[in-house]
Amino acid sequence: MGHLARLMEAEGIATVIIGTRAFQSQLNAMTLPRVLITLHMMGKPLGPPNNRETQREVLLEALDLLEAAEQVGSFEYVATMRPSSSK
Repeated sequence: MGHLARLMEAEGIATVIIGTRAFQSQLNAMTLPRVLITLHMMGKPLGPPNNRETQREVLLEALDLLEAAEQVGSFEYVATMRPSSSK
């Protein structure tokens, strides 16, 4: 996943890796362009199956990071979801 992200970035395609806290140290070691760390269970970085709202919120956070990150190697941690009024 990290190698693919670096290849895509080299071709001008911006990427965000979404991972869980369980893999945080490995993700840090990879020097990835942008990483969003969630508190969800390992293997479910977007949240529980069939929980569309949570999955949507994680994806929106990833898009926000993609837009706001000012340097390669940006890490963001998602601890809470957005207020429901921001839909």
